[in-house]
Amino acid sequence: MNHGEKVLIAEDEVDVQELVGLHLRNAGFVPVNAENGPEAIRRAREDAPCLIVLDIMLAGMNGLEVCRLLKADAATRSIPVIMLTAKAEEPDRIVGLELGADDYMTKPFSPRELVLRVKSVLRRSTPAVVASPGKEPLKAGLVAIDRERHVVRVRGKQVELTATEFKLLTLLVERRGRVQSRDGLLNEVWGYESMIETRTVDTHVRRLREKLGAGADCIETIRGFGYRVAEE
Repeated sequence: MNHGEKVLIAEDEVDVQELVGLHLRNAGFVPVNAENGPEAIRRAREDAPCLIVLDIMLAGMNGLEVCRLLKADAATRSIPVIMLTAKAEEPDRIVGLELGADDYMTKPFSPRELVLRVKSVLRRSTPAVVASPGKEPLKAGLVAIDRERHVVRVRGKQVELTATEFKLLTLLVERRGRVQSRDGLLNEVWGYESMIETRTVDTHVRRLREKLGAGADCIETIRGFGYRVAEE
């Protein structure tokens, strides 16, 4: 992760915008501001930020619609998104994750924790050490994972996954036969040391299954605990 990267703050509350911007600047990022939905889309396309902090309650166009449009555009699809929501907006948070947001925080929130989550999301969005040359792809049922190229295929057809989805799927397949708890996945995939809402994991697994289509059955739900990919 290179310091000096731009982070777009799409937030219409000036005090929140300034507070978040201050902490991001202290962490070495360059904050870029947008005060409404249309401006957020424009700045995302023009400034190519490394990440977007996106409030759901924006004027002109709400954050959910902004997220949907950004994820539908090839130019902005890969930009990670952290959504800001009020505590009463849980259904919106889930919709945001389903639309492709990487994480969310509820207001009021700690700016320091937000910066930590920004760094965590960016780490997930950067491929880690690649596999050794010539290493065989991982396979689970109809799913094949090429770790070197960061590509997933189902029945030979490439599936577009976010960095978080790719990391989640790869971890489950690498540990096939072993049940992975939600808390463990939050720690290893999301990089969170402390417990947060497990619905984050559940929503990502649901979205991952939808993208895998015919290959979705490889991921089993272990009720009340977590997930696993069965041994072949």
